[in-house]
Amino acid sequence: MVSPPGASAIEAVPVFFPLRPFSFDVSFNQRSFGPQLRVIAAQAGFTALRYGPLEVRTVYQYYSNHTPISKTDQNSLYLNPRWNNFIDVLDFPRHKPINRIIRHLLFGPLEDRAVPYVGALIGGTLPGRDALSPGYLYGGQVGVRFPVAQGVSVDMGFQYSRFEIDFKSKSDLTDQWLFTIGIRL
Repeated sequence: MVSPPGASAIEAVPVFFPLRPFSFDVSFNQRSFGPQLRVIAAQAGFTALRYGPLEVRTVYQYYSNHTPISKTDQNSLYLNPRWNNFIDVLDFPRHKPINRIIRHLLFGPLEDRAVPYVGALIGGTLPGRDALSPGYLYGGQVGVRFPVAQGVSVDMGFQYSRFEIDFKSKSDLTDQWLFTIGIRL
């Protein structure tokens, strides 16, 4: 069968448990309610599905703050759907595509290795509404992943989340900003 030049198509195939499904991150955060300290949290994730530039991850985040005045342990579990290489949607005009200009400005000599992403966060947190009940969590993120070796990537991102938290027997919503850096295996 003969096809005209440039008429070939590549179809996305769902990949369950893709290469580099595990991620481990350290997060530096700032919150609007609860402990007002800048602290470090740890998180681990698992990519369950990849379909073309889309992927769905599950992430567990642990945050702990122990001081003489208070003790807070926060456990969060959320889905993290991501759209990888979202900048490539700007693949026009033909002679000098906008996406190549943006990639060059943001990533310099690493523009062809960088995988920028945008994602959403949907899940829950414990403690939430009170000390023993869960609360909801939602938010978004933007970041970049750099493959550095076969099967290993460095991932950096900014993340905003809003969730319920119980702190000193008082429940409220908190806004949390995170800077995450980690590896994917």
